[in-house]
Amino acid sequence: MSDKKALKGGEFLIRETNAADIFIPEEFNEEQQMMAQTCKDFTETQVLPNVEQLEHHDNELLTKLLKDAGELGLLGISIPEEYEGFGQNFVTSMLTVEEMGKGFSYAVAYSAHTGIGTLPILYFGTEEQKKKYLPKLATGEYIGAYALTEPDAGSDPNNGKTKATLSEDGKYYVLNGSKMWITNGGIADLFIVYAKIEDDKNLSAFIVERDTPGFTFGAEEDKMGIRGSSTIQIFFDNAKVPVENLLGERNEGFKIALYILNLGRIKLAAATTGAAKATIDASVQYANERKQFGMAIANFGAIKTKLAEMVIRTFATESLTYRASQNIDDAINQLVADGMDKGRASIEGIRQFAIEASIAKVFGSEALDFVVDEGVQIHGGMGYSAETVVERAYRDSRINRIFEGTNEINRMVAVGELLKRGMKGEIDLLTPAKEVAKELMGIPDFGSTTMDYFENKHKYIVNFKKAILMVAGAALQKYMDKFQNEQEIMLNVADMLMYTYAAESTLLRVEKLASKYDEKKLAIYKDILDVFLYDTAYRINKIGLDAVNSFAEGDEQAGMLMGMKRFTKVNPVNVKEARRRIADQLIEANQYNF
Repeated sequence: MSDKKALKGGEFLIRETNAADIFIPEEFNEEQQMMAQTCKDFTETQVLPNVEQLEHHDNELLTKLLKDAGELGLLGISIPEEYEGFGQNFVTSMLTVEEMGKGFSYAVAYSAHTGIGTLPILYFGTEEQKKKYLPKLATGEYIGAYALTEPDAGSDPNNGKTKATLSEDGKYYVLNGSKMWITNGGIADLFIVYAKIEDDKNLSAFIVERDTPGFTFGAEEDKMGIRGSSTIQIFFDNAKVPVENLLGERNEGFKIALYILNLGRIKLAAATTGAAKATIDASVQYANERKQFGMAIANFGAIKTKLAEMVIRTFATESLTYRASQNIDDAINQLVADGMDKGRASIEGIRQFAIEASIAKVFGSEALDFVVDEGVQIHGGMGYSAETVVERAYRDSRINRIFEGTNEINRMVAVGELLKRGMKGEIDLLTPAKEVAKELMGIPDFGSTTMDYFENKHKYIVNFKKAILMVAGAALQKYMDKFQNEQEIMLNVADMLMYTYAAESTLLRVEKLASKYDEKKLAIYKDILDVFLYDTAYRINKIGLDAVNSFAEGDEQAGMLMGMKRFTKVNPVNVKEARRRIADQLIEANQYNF
């Protein structure tokens, strides 16, 4: 199935990927590692000592920390050198977001500024807009924010009521309306604001400066978590925005918003990776120090199981995040080589991998929620105390399943976008789906008994994909254009897709490590892979059974249930011993070192 032609977004479902063709975190070069170290040092010396103060809505301190990051160049990683940035590639920007992700609510402020607050101008701005604003955003002179959400238009942003009317002299757009949940709203100098011009069907985007007359600000929101970030409502009462501050074309705002959300989703996965690693560090250190029944609690199997599973899910998140990030970089580079402008190429490259971005966002946020929950549990009663970092990590994590489109919306996006591309012929889903349906009628292929370790694991992944194609194909055939109304089944397909992508990404990373590490060093990564694939098979089996039983009957149901059993069959794994070995390495190092 594999060939040298680069995979398109979503095509992982119908084509195999060679391990040699993916990027893994172990391949970061010296320059990238130095940038990551700078971010790590800044987080540890400047941010973490001030987290408590930030949670008291100290916006002056938050502003100072963002400007200090700007002086170090940390706000301009993705911005070209001609606009005072470093001009680094997408993967490098993801690594810096991962390191900053360890900074609790400061990470939210940083990500909002460097991502959704800055990149719309970089990707869609005119040359005049870029020259005027990007240097200030790159250096921290200006802090950026993004204003899309409205009180009555949460998951349906194009239904927003904020209006823009062209003034009689044609020099201004007059904005009226309000926006809510504006990260950095209380400290930002510059806002990317979405509004409909006149009676347009779609949104347009505007660059709005803080001191614009008629532009006012609400009080700081008192939130469950990320309390150290600034979140407010903003209001427009005949606010005059110069016509030259229209961002992109009229009616293009909804498209800009979706593209930037795709960007925010994949970057969120990087931030959750960093936060998960930091939580694991705090948890294993506590487990090594805390004594019960005459020994450190790290020695108990129940604690080892938790620590190991925290590592496994974090490793999988990291694997799929950087795999997708390199895919985006490769797509951008190819588009530039074909003659496309770098800004547009960046947006198009991200758009191509919107499916993977949604998967990464959902998997990463849910993995982090698991990690912080177990982190609190390992700390016991102390985990419920505000004195511990895991208490804050637990509160801060919860927003990630809502940010950048809820996880339910992102699941729908992943499946909907995949099917749309199939309908358009961009991805050939029909042929492999028919092949799977035909295979169900034939004699099962139990494979060769002489397959080596990685061949066997690849067989699992191929079968997981067949399970997805079987369920999605049959459901689509039954419901046709009404399938979008069957959200429960769409969620089932999305979860099967997500776990398969995570499993394949983890497999490819470990397989690539096999060319770098000796068998002794590789053994622990095989343990991670063995447990994750074993668990994934049973997750997909249960989800698939739920989906099949939701719409199929009679012989069709019986055949698909047999197919699901066949496609999720895996060899037994002694998960207890594998998890103990993973935990023991973590406990010995006293920090995440995978």
